[in-house]
Amino acid sequence: MIRTTLVAASALLLAACNANIEEDASQAGLDIPDVASGDISEETMKSVTERLSSDEFEGRMPGTKGEELTVALLTERFEAAGLEPGNNGSWVQRVPLVEITGKDFAPLTVSGGDEDMSFDYASEWVGVTYREDAETSLEDSEMVFVGYGINAPERDWNDYEGVDMTGKTAVILVNDADFGTESLEGPFNGKAMTYYGRWTYKYEEAARQGAAGALIIHDTAPASYGWNVVESSWSGPQAYAQRGENAPPLTIMNGWVQNEVGKQILEAAGQDVDALMAAAKKKGFKPVPLGLTASTSFKNDIRTFESQNVIGMLPGSEAPDEYVIHTAHWDHLGRCTPAPDGDDICNGAVDNATGTAALVALAEAHAKAGPTRRTQVFLAVTAEESGLLGADYYAANPVFPLDQTVGGINMDAFLIAGPSKDVTVVGPGKSQLDQFLEAALTADGRVATPNPSPEAGYYYRSDHFAFAKRGVPMLYIDGGEDLIEGGTEAGAAVATEYRENRYHGPKDEYDPNWDWSGVMADLQLMYRLGRMMGMSTSWPNWNEGDEFKATRDENCASAETGC
Repeated sequence: MIRTTLVAASALLLAACNANIEEDASQAGLDIPDVASGDISEETMKSVTERLSSDEFEGRMPGTKGEELTVALLTERFEAAGLEPGNNGSWVQRVPLVEITGKDFAPLTVSGGDEDMSFDYASEWVGVTYREDAETSLEDSEMVFVGYGINAPERDWNDYEGVDMTGKTAVILVNDADFGTESLEGPFNGKAMTYYGRWTYKYEEAARQGAAGALIIHDTAPASYGWNVVESSWSGPQAYAQRGENAPPLTIMNGWVQNEVGKQILEAAGQDVDALMAAAKKKGFKPVPLGLTASTSFKNDIRTFESQNVIGMLPGSEAPDEYVIHTAHWDHLGRCTPAPDGDDICNGAVDNATGTAALVALAEAHAKAGPTRRTQVFLAVTAEESGLLGADYYAANPVFPLDQTVGGINMDAFLIAGPSKDVTVVGPGKSQLDQFLEAALTADGRVATPNPSPEAGYYYRSDHFAFAKRGVPMLYIDGGEDLIEGGTEAGAAVATEYRENRYHGPKDEYDPNWDWSGVMADLQLMYRLGRMMGMSTSWPNWNEGDEFKATRDENCASAETGC
């Protein structure tokens, strides 16, 4: 019943989105050519996915032997596919990173209540530093509850209003203030998460406010993942882009606390937890000093190194200085929290050996079909799991100018679920690329379903976002929800099993018995989309009212070539 309701609601939402998309497309007069199906190799998908996710690659952590093997494999396969090196004669773009590995963690101690509270690292809290310091120490830092930790002047919303956060620790709720609503109307787009709901934003804003620490209270539903994901992702080596001159400020420590730990802290401060969380959802919320202090410490092993984005291209036949980009991240978590059987390699077969293999398979198919009028770019980025670092570095230092980049498609984790009647569109109605998607789906006899969990903010959680926030229209498409065998119930079961048992864990491993038919149908769609954009003469834009349109318009207005 719940699942049926979600799909029905999604269908209504898609109908509304399509109405707007069709109007925008008709006004734009988009050139969307017909293209033939591609010759896409299932054997390539199998062999590359299996190899990348083997124990030999040690979980593909940037800066390790796993990276060396991955870059060598992709370079070899891109060259064999018929691509040319994409970075001025080189297959790679170097990405400067720093790796910080915390160790010797003291408990998180909260003082000032009736008695001191002590919380154990990993099981009750996790923390990292972005500073390149040998030792991290947070000492008696005053704790302030700042609701959702949002400062959005354009929405007349400031959770930090009236408080000086210098040296203090912000205690923050996950997601944004509209979480739990059923519609897409509200100060933060209703149930659809905005960037203000992402942990990356919350830490950045706490630092801008002068905070010494930032602790997000984990909650599975608004976070869209369990504590096991937090523990696995935030323990062990953490990679960050090296900071240049005039870099933004940093906190001393950023972390998470278990939901029950967060409630204990608020109750120890004499707060009514339910009333406090309800107040945080309303405009005009004021930060609440808790009368408590937080302390912890840990040591850090620091390693500076370079990681690599891998770039191949198929030059265009008529407009080689116009680019269509295909992205996927090659990295994963390396060694992580062991499974009960002792296995500690997070192989990342689904996430994202499948997407990386798809870059190779699509490159082969496009090369076999011959060049499109525009250049096709195949970009395998590093350090997605550390915060979209490789994609963000490329977008900040583009090899191909962004005002000459027509648009792109991101591929992040193909669930092996069998064929479906639909595909899941993350962020429908955002750009005129949806008209290309509609044409490709029609050619393949499939339909689009908007992501039934817009509150999870998936559009802001993968590599395409680095391009989107700089104005480049990007599509993010997942596998379908409505399986040919078993319908939406079966689709939900596959997604739930993966999320609960394998996602970001050691059991995301290759299975030789996988049914690839659904993935191959999805790749045919990706091929058509890339081919259509590559053969088109149009420059699709973001739809009116989208948050990224102003940036694209500004870039295009200043461009002598391209859009």
